[in-house]
Amino acid sequence: MSNIRFRTLAAIGFAGLLFAGCKKNGSAPPQRPPAAVTANQVVQREIIEWDEYPGRMEAVDMVEVRARVSGYLQSIHFKDGAQVKKGDLLFVIDPRPYQAELDRAVADVNQAQTKLELASNDLARAERLLASKAISEEEADSRNKAKRQAEAAIQSSRASEQMAKLNLEYTHITAPISGRMGRKMLTEGNLVNGNQGQSTMLATIVSLDPIYCYFEPDERAMLKYQQLAREGKQQSMRAGQVPCELELANETGFPHKGVLDFVDNRVDSGTGTLRVRGVFSNPEPDHILQPGYFARVRVPGSARHSAVLIPDQAVGTDQGQKFVYVLNDQDMVEYRTIKLGPPAEGLRTVREGLKPGEWVVVNGLMTIRPGVKVTPQRVAPTVATGR
Repeated sequence: MSNIRFRTLAAIGFAGLLFAGCKKNGSAPPQRPPAAVTANQVVQREIIEWDEYPGRMEAVDMVEVRARVSGYLQSIHFKDGAQVKKGDLLFVIDPRPYQAELDRAVADVNQAQTKLELASNDLARAERLLASKAISEEEADSRNKAKRQAEAAIQSSRASEQMAKLNLEYTHITAPISGRMGRKMLTEGNLVNGNQGQSTMLATIVSLDPIYCYFEPDERAMLKYQQLAREGKQQSMRAGQVPCELELANETGFPHKGVLDFVDNRVDSGTGTLRVRGVFSNPEPDHILQPGYFARVRVPGSARHSAVLIPDQAVGTDQGQKFVYVLNDQDMVEYRTIKLGPPAEGLRTVREGLKPGEWVVVNGLMTIRPGVKVTPQRVAPTVATGR
Protein backbone atom coordinates (compact mmCIF):
# COMPACT_ATOMS: atom_id res chain seq x y z
CA MET A 1 0.00 0.00 0.00
CA SER A 2 2.83 2.38 0.88
CA ASN A 3 4.59 1.53 -2.42
CA ILE A 4 1.49 2.46 -4.43
CA ARG A 5 1.15 5.74 -2.57
CA PHE A 6 4.82 6.46 -3.18
CA ARG A 7 4.53 5.80 -6.94
CA THR A 8 1.43 8.02 -7.24
CA LEU A 9 3.10 10.92 -5.45
CA ALA A 10 6.18 10.52 -7.64
CA ALA A 11 4.09 10.58 -10.81
CA ILE A 12 2.27 13.70 -9.67
CA GLY A 13 5.54 15.38 -8.82
CA PHE A 14 7.08 14.50 -12.16
CA ALA A 15 4.03 15.87 -14.02
CA GLY A 16 4.22 19.08 -12.03
CA LEU A 17 7.91 19.49 -12.79
CA LEU A 18 7.23 18.81 -16.50
CA PHE A 19 4.44 21.41 -16.62
CA ALA A 20 6.57 23.98 -14.80
CA GLY A 21 9.43 23.37 -17.20
CA CYS A 22 7.20 23.78 -20.21
CA LYS A 23 5.73 26.99 -18.82
CA LYS A 24 9.19 28.34 -18.02
CA ASN A 25 10.83 27.43 -21.33
CA GLY A 26 7.78 27.99 -23.65
CA SER A 27 6.48 31.41 -25.06
CA ALA A 28 3.19 32.89 -26.26
CA PRO A 29 2.31 32.35 -29.97
CA PRO A 30 3.95 35.02 -32.15
CA GLN A 31 1.69 37.86 -33.31
CA ARG A 32 0.79 37.99 -37.03
CA PRO A 33 2.48 40.78 -38.99
CA PRO A 34 0.30 43.65 -40.26
CA ALA A 35 -1.70 42.70 -43.33
CA ALA A 36 -0.39 43.92 -46.66
CA VAL A 37 -2.97 45.96 -48.58
CA THR A 38 -3.08 48.24 -51.61
CA ALA A 39 -4.39 51.77 -51.15
CA ASN A 40 -5.42 54.50 -53.59
CA GLN A 41 -5.55 58.19 -52.85
CA VAL A 42 -8.90 59.95 -53.14
CA VAL A 43 -8.71 62.31 -56.14
CA GLN A 44 -10.67 65.41 -57.07
CA ARG A 45 -11.32 66.32 -60.69
CA GLU A 46 -13.56 68.45 -62.89
CA ILE A 47 -16.05 66.05 -64.46
CA ILE A 48 -19.42 65.76 -66.14
CA GLU A 49 -21.66 63.07 -64.70
CA TRP A 50 -23.13 60.91 -67.48
CA ASP A 51 -26.40 59.00 -67.31
CA GLU A 52 -26.38 55.67 -69.18
CA TYR A 53 -29.34 53.93 -70.83
CA PRO A 54 -29.91 50.88 -73.02
CA GLY A 55 -30.76 51.86 -76.58
CA ARG A 56 -31.76 50.38 -79.92
CA MET A 57 -30.41 51.38 -83.32
CA GLU A 58 -32.85 52.23 -86.10
CA ALA A 59 -32.40 53.40 -89.67
CA VAL A 60 -33.18 57.00 -90.52
CA ASP A 61 -34.96 55.85 -93.70
CA MET A 62 -36.56 52.48 -94.35
CA VAL A 63 -38.42 51.76 -97.59
CA GLU A 64 -40.50 48.79 -98.64
CA VAL A 65 -39.86 48.36 -102.36
CA ARG A 66 -43.21 47.45 -103.94
CA ALA A 67 -44.50 46.95 -107.45
CA ARG A 68 -46.54 49.81 -108.95
CA VAL A 69 -47.64 47.89 -112.03
CA SER A 70 -48.69 44.27 -112.48
CA GLY A 71 -46.83 41.76 -114.59
CA TYR A 72 -44.20 39.06 -114.64
CA LEU A 73 -40.94 39.76 -112.80
CA GLN A 74 -38.43 39.67 -115.63
CA SER A 75 -35.07 40.30 -113.92
CA ILE A 76 -33.39 41.21 -110.60
CA HIS A 77 -30.33 43.43 -110.54
CA PHE A 78 -28.93 43.26 -106.99
CA LYS A 79 -27.57 40.71 -104.55
CA ASP A 80 -29.19 40.13 -101.19
CA GLY A 81 -27.66 42.46 -98.60
CA ALA A 82 -25.83 44.59 -101.15
CA GLN A 83 -25.27 48.32 -100.77
CA VAL A 84 -26.96 50.39 -103.46
CA LYS A 85 -27.08 54.02 -104.46
CA LYS A 86 -30.21 56.03 -105.05
CA GLY A 87 -31.38 55.41 -108.61
CA ASP A 88 -29.71 52.01 -109.06
CA LEU A 89 -31.82 49.51 -111.00
CA LEU A 90 -33.29 46.80 -108.74
CA PHE A 91 -36.09 44.98 -110.62
CA VAL A 92 -37.56 44.86 -114.12
CA ILE A 93 -41.18 43.83 -114.70
CA ASP A 94 -41.95 42.66 -118.24
CA PRO A 95 -42.32 46.02 -120.06
CA ARG A 96 -43.79 44.78 -123.36
CA PRO A 97 -47.49 45.19 -122.52
CA TYR A 98 -46.83 48.71 -121.25
CA GLN A 99 -44.75 49.60 -124.28
CA ALA A 100 -47.67 48.51 -126.49
CA GLU A 101 -50.05 50.62 -124.38
CA LEU A 102 -47.78 53.62 -124.81
CA ASP A 103 -47.63 53.11 -128.57
CA ARG A 104 -51.44 53.01 -128.68
CA ALA A 105 -51.65 56.18 -126.59
CA VAL A 106 -49.21 57.97 -128.91
CA ALA A 107 -51.35 56.96 -131.89
CA ASP A 108 -54.47 58.28 -130.14
CA VAL A 109 -52.71 61.61 -129.61
CA ASN A 110 -51.81 61.81 -133.30
CA GLN A 111 -55.38 60.97 -134.28
CA ALA A 112 -56.78 63.59 -131.91
CA GLN A 113 -54.30 66.15 -133.25
CA THR A 114 -55.51 65.51 -136.80
CA LYS A 115 -59.16 65.92 -135.74
CA LEU A 116 -58.29 69.18 -134.00
CA GLU A 117 -56.60 70.53 -137.14
CA LEU A 118 -59.67 69.60 -139.23
CA ALA A 119 -62.03 71.20 -136.74
CA SER A 120 -59.88 74.35 -136.66
CA ASN A 121 -59.98 74.63 -140.46
CA ASP A 122 -63.77 74.10 -140.54
CA LEU A 123 -64.25 76.80 -137.92
CA ALA A 124 -62.06 79.26 -139.84
CA ARG A 125 -64.11 78.74 -143.02
CA ALA A 126 -67.34 79.03 -141.08
CA GLU A 127 -66.28 82.39 -139.64
CA ARG A 128 -65.53 83.75 -143.14
CA LEU A 129 -68.81 82.45 -144.52
CA LEU A 130 -70.77 83.81 -141.58
CA ALA A 131 -69.35 87.28 -142.22
CA SER A 132 -70.82 87.16 -145.77
CA LYS A 133 -74.09 85.58 -144.55
CA ALA A 134 -73.32 82.42 -146.58
CA ILE A 135 -74.06 80.09 -143.62
CA SER A 136 -76.32 80.30 -140.63
CA GLU A 137 -75.16 81.20 -137.13
CA GLU A 138 -76.28 77.74 -136.04
CA GLU A 139 -73.85 76.11 -138.47
CA ALA A 140 -70.99 78.35 -137.35
CA ASP A 141 -71.74 77.61 -133.70
CA SER A 142 -71.75 73.87 -134.43
CA ARG A 143 -68.28 74.07 -136.00
CA ASN A 144 -67.02 76.07 -133.00
CA LYS A 145 -68.26 73.37 -130.65
CA ALA A 146 -66.61 70.69 -132.80
CA LYS A 147 -63.25 72.42 -132.42
CA ARG A 148 -63.65 72.66 -128.64
CA GLN A 149 -64.55 68.97 -128.53
CA ALA A 150 -61.42 68.14 -130.54
CA GLU A 151 -59.30 70.18 -128.08
CA ALA A 152 -60.73 68.24 -125.14
CA ALA A 153 -60.11 64.93 -126.93
CA ILE A 154 -56.45 65.74 -127.48
CA GLN A 155 -56.04 66.67 -123.80
CA SER A 156 -57.56 63.33 -122.82
CA SER A 157 -55.34 61.38 -125.22
CA ARG A 158 -52.24 63.22 -123.99
CA ALA A 159 -53.16 62.33 -120.38
CA SER A 160 -53.49 58.70 -121.43
CA GLU A 161 -50.10 58.94 -123.13
CA GLN A 162 -48.57 60.37 -119.94
CA MET A 163 -50.07 57.55 -117.84
CA ALA A 164 -48.76 54.97 -120.29
CA LYS A 165 -45.29 56.51 -120.02
CA LEU A 166 -45.46 56.35 -116.22
CA ASN A 167 -46.54 52.71 -116.28
CA LEU A 168 -43.69 51.88 -118.62
CA GLU A 169 -41.25 53.64 -116.26
CA TYR A 170 -42.69 51.73 -113.30
CA THR A 171 -41.63 48.45 -114.93
CA HIS A 172 -38.03 49.47 -114.11
CA ILE A 173 -37.88 49.72 -110.30
CA THR A 174 -34.94 51.74 -108.97
CA ALA A 175 -33.61 52.33 -105.45
CA PRO A 176 -35.49 55.26 -103.86
CA ILE A 177 -32.69 55.87 -101.34
CA SER A 178 -29.06 54.91 -100.82
CA GLY A 179 -28.56 52.10 -98.34
CA ARG A 180 -28.40 48.37 -97.83
CA MET A 181 -30.80 45.97 -99.49
CA GLY A 182 -32.58 43.18 -97.65
CA ARG A 183 -33.33 39.86 -99.29
CA LYS A 184 -35.47 39.64 -102.40
CA MET A 185 -38.98 38.45 -101.60
CA LEU A 186 -39.65 36.93 -105.05
CA THR A 187 -37.56 35.31 -107.74
CA GLU A 188 -37.66 35.95 -111.46
CA GLY A 189 -40.71 34.63 -113.29
CA ASN A 190 -43.26 35.33 -110.54
CA LEU A 191 -46.35 37.40 -111.18
CA VAL A 192 -46.43 40.63 -109.17
CA ASN A 193 -49.45 42.76 -108.34
CA GLY A 194 -49.30 46.51 -108.68
CA ASN A 195 -52.86 47.34 -107.63
CA GLN A 196 -53.12 49.93 -104.89
CA GLY A 197 -53.56 48.33 -101.48
CA GLN A 198 -52.53 44.93 -102.82
CA SER A 199 -49.11 45.70 -104.27
CA THR A 200 -46.45 43.00 -103.95
CA MET A 201 -43.49 43.80 -101.68
CA LEU A 202 -40.29 42.92 -103.52
CA ALA A 203 -37.58 43.89 -101.00
CA THR A 204 -36.68 46.36 -98.26
CA ILE A 205 -33.90 48.92 -98.14
CA VAL A 206 -32.54 50.84 -95.14
CA SER A 207 -30.26 53.85 -94.99
CA LEU A 208 -27.02 53.53 -93.00
CA ASP A 209 -25.48 56.97 -92.57
CA PRO A 210 -26.53 58.70 -90.39
CA ILE A 211 -28.33 56.33 -88.01
CA TYR A 212 -30.66 56.77 -85.03
CA CYS A 213 -30.46 55.35 -81.52
CA TYR A 214 -33.64 55.41 -79.42
CA PHE A 215 -33.65 55.17 -75.62
CA GLU A 216 -36.10 55.93 -72.83
CA PRO A 217 -35.11 57.97 -69.74
CA ASP A 218 -37.54 57.86 -66.86
CA GLU A 219 -39.63 60.78 -65.68
CA ARG A 220 -37.29 61.70 -62.83
CA ALA A 221 -34.31 61.93 -65.21
CA MET A 222 -36.24 64.11 -67.66
CA LEU A 223 -37.20 66.50 -64.85
CA LYS A 224 -33.51 66.74 -63.94
CA TYR A 225 -32.53 67.57 -67.52
CA GLN A 226 -35.25 70.22 -67.72
CA GLN A 227 -34.01 71.77 -64.48
CA LEU A 228 -30.44 71.91 -65.86
CA ALA A 229 -31.74 73.65 -68.98
CA ARG A 230 -33.71 76.21 -66.95
CA GLU A 231 -30.61 76.98 -64.87
CA GLY A 232 -28.53 77.48 -68.01
CA LYS A 233 -26.21 74.59 -67.18
CA GLN A 234 -27.18 72.55 -70.24
CA GLN A 235 -28.97 73.03 -73.54
CA SER A 236 -32.54 71.84 -73.85
CA MET A 237 -32.75 68.36 -75.33
CA ARG A 238 -35.20 69.69 -77.91
CA ALA A 239 -32.63 72.20 -79.21
CA GLY A 240 -30.65 69.47 -81.01
CA GLN A 241 -27.33 70.45 -79.41
CA VAL A 242 -27.02 68.14 -76.39
CA PRO A 243 -24.17 65.64 -76.99
CA CYS A 244 -24.64 61.93 -76.54
CA GLU A 245 -22.25 59.00 -76.81
CA LEU A 246 -22.72 55.36 -77.71
CA GLU A 247 -20.96 52.02 -77.42
CA LEU A 248 -21.88 48.61 -78.82
CA ALA A 249 -21.80 45.35 -76.89
CA ASN A 250 -18.15 44.69 -77.80
CA GLU A 251 -16.92 48.25 -77.24
CA THR A 252 -15.83 50.36 -74.28
CA GLY A 253 -15.32 54.05 -73.77
CA PHE A 254 -18.35 55.20 -75.80
CA PRO A 255 -16.41 55.85 -79.04
CA HIS A 256 -19.39 57.01 -81.15
CA LYS A 257 -20.33 60.68 -80.76
CA GLY A 258 -23.67 62.19 -81.69
CA VAL A 259 -26.34 64.68 -80.64
CA LEU A 260 -29.90 64.38 -79.38
CA ASP A 261 -32.31 65.51 -82.09
CA PHE A 262 -35.74 64.36 -80.90
CA VAL A 263 -37.75 64.10 -77.68
CA ASP A 264 -41.23 62.60 -77.80
CA ASN A 265 -44.24 64.76 -76.95
CA ARG A 266 -45.63 62.64 -74.10
CA VAL A 267 -44.55 60.32 -71.30
CA ASP A 268 -45.65 56.71 -71.65
CA SER A 269 -48.19 56.27 -68.86
CA GLY A 270 -47.48 52.54 -68.69
CA THR A 271 -43.72 52.76 -68.19
CA GLY A 272 -43.22 56.31 -66.95
CA THR A 273 -40.53 56.90 -69.61
CA LEU A 274 -40.09 59.32 -72.48
CA ARG A 275 -38.73 58.28 -75.86
CA VAL A 276 -35.57 60.17 -76.85
CA ARG A 277 -33.46 59.85 -79.99
CA GLY A 278 -29.80 60.46 -80.77
CA VAL A 279 -28.36 60.70 -84.27
CA PHE A 280 -24.87 59.36 -85.04
CA SER A 281 -22.64 59.39 -88.09
CA ASN A 282 -21.95 55.94 -89.51
CA PRO A 283 -19.45 56.45 -92.34
CA GLU A 284 -18.33 54.08 -95.05
CA PRO A 285 -16.83 51.63 -95.62
CA ASP A 286 -17.52 49.82 -92.35
CA HIS A 287 -20.95 51.14 -91.36
CA ILE A 288 -20.30 49.68 -87.89
CA LEU A 289 -23.69 50.75 -86.53
CA GLN A 290 -26.47 48.60 -87.93
CA PRO A 291 -30.27 48.96 -87.57
CA GLY A 292 -31.52 46.67 -84.84
CA TYR A 293 -28.32 46.63 -82.75
CA PHE A 294 -28.62 47.06 -79.00
CA ALA A 295 -26.27 49.66 -77.53
CA ARG A 296 -25.39 51.63 -74.42
CA VAL A 297 -25.99 55.36 -74.83
CA ARG A 298 -25.12 58.09 -72.37
CA VAL A 299 -26.07 61.76 -72.01
CA PRO A 300 -24.76 64.50 -69.70
CA GLY A 301 -26.51 64.32 -66.34
CA SER A 302 -24.89 67.40 -64.82
CA ALA A 303 -22.91 70.52 -65.58
CA ARG A 304 -19.13 70.30 -65.29
CA HIS A 305 -18.21 70.38 -61.60
CA SER A 306 -15.55 69.29 -59.10
CA ALA A 307 -16.05 65.76 -57.76
CA VAL A 308 -14.35 63.29 -55.40
CA LEU A 309 -13.44 60.00 -57.12
CA ILE A 310 -12.39 56.54 -55.89
CA PRO A 311 -12.10 53.08 -57.52
CA ASP A 312 -15.15 50.83 -57.34
CA GLN A 313 -12.96 48.10 -55.77
CA ALA A 314 -12.65 50.16 -52.60
CA VAL A 315 -16.40 50.15 -51.93
CA GLY A 316 -17.97 47.58 -49.64
CA THR A 317 -21.62 46.95 -48.70
CA ASP A 318 -22.84 46.62 -45.15
CA GLN A 319 -26.59 45.99 -44.73
CA GLY A 320 -27.53 48.26 -47.59
CA GLN A 321 -25.07 51.07 -46.88
CA LYS A 322 -21.79 51.64 -48.68
CA PHE A 323 -18.48 51.96 -46.83
CA VAL A 324 -14.72 52.16 -47.36
CA TYR A 325 -11.67 51.46 -45.21
CA VAL A 326 -9.63 54.65 -44.77
CA LEU A 327 -5.97 54.71 -43.62
CA ASN A 328 -4.99 57.24 -40.98
CA ASP A 329 -1.52 58.68 -40.36
CA GLN A 330 -0.48 55.58 -38.36
CA ASP A 331 -1.64 53.18 -41.12
CA MET A 332 -4.57 52.15 -38.95
CA VAL A 333 -7.82 51.13 -40.64
CA GLU A 334 -10.91 53.29 -40.13
CA TYR A 335 -14.45 52.31 -41.15
CA ARG A 336 -16.19 55.11 -43.08
CA THR A 337 -19.72 55.15 -44.51
CA ILE A 338 -20.10 57.03 -47.81
CA LYS A 339 -22.76 58.13 -50.28
CA LEU A 340 -21.99 57.21 -53.89
CA GLY A 341 -22.74 58.95 -57.16
CA PRO A 342 -22.53 57.65 -60.75
CA PRO A 343 -19.39 56.33 -62.48
CA ALA A 344 -17.09 58.93 -64.03
CA GLU A 345 -13.84 58.51 -65.98
CA GLY A 346 -13.37 54.91 -64.89
CA LEU A 347 -13.87 55.73 -61.19
CA ARG A 348 -16.84 56.24 -58.87
CA THR A 349 -17.98 59.65 -57.63
CA VAL A 350 -18.50 60.06 -53.88
CA ARG A 351 -21.16 62.51 -52.74
CA GLU A 352 -20.41 62.36 -49.01
CA GLY A 353 -17.93 60.77 -46.59
CA LEU A 354 -14.49 61.35 -48.14
CA LYS A 355 -12.11 64.23 -48.74
CA PRO A 356 -9.44 64.62 -51.42
CA GLY A 357 -6.04 63.34 -50.35
CA GLU A 358 -7.28 60.54 -48.07
CA TRP A 359 -6.20 56.97 -48.75
CA VAL A 360 -8.69 54.12 -49.17
CA VAL A 361 -7.96 50.40 -49.26
CA VAL A 362 -8.69 48.82 -52.65
CA ASN A 363 -7.15 45.33 -52.28
CA GLY A 364 -7.10 43.12 -49.18
CA LEU A 365 -10.44 44.22 -47.73
CA MET A 366 -11.28 40.67 -46.58
CA THR A 367 -8.12 40.41 -44.44
CA ILE A 368 -8.59 43.57 -42.36
CA ARG A 369 -11.02 45.06 -39.87
CA PRO A 370 -11.44 48.50 -38.31
CA GLY A 371 -8.73 49.45 -35.81
CA VAL A 372 -5.95 47.15 -37.08
CA LYS A 373 -2.62 48.29 -38.41
CA VAL A 374 -1.71 47.38 -41.98
CA THR A 375 1.25 47.59 -44.31
CA PRO A 376 -0.07 49.62 -47.25
CA GLN A 377 1.26 49.83 -50.77
CA ARG A 378 0.19 53.25 -51.99
CA VAL A 379 -0.47 53.48 -55.75
CA ALA A 380 -2.16 56.06 -57.94
CA PRO A 381 -5.72 55.25 -59.09
CA THR A 382 -6.35 54.49 -62.75
CA VAL A 383 -8.29 57.38 -64.28
CA ALA A 384 -9.76 57.07 -67.74
CA THR A 385 -9.08 59.81 -70.24
CA GLY A 386 -11.90 61.71 -71.85
CA ARG A 387 -14.66 64.02 -70.78
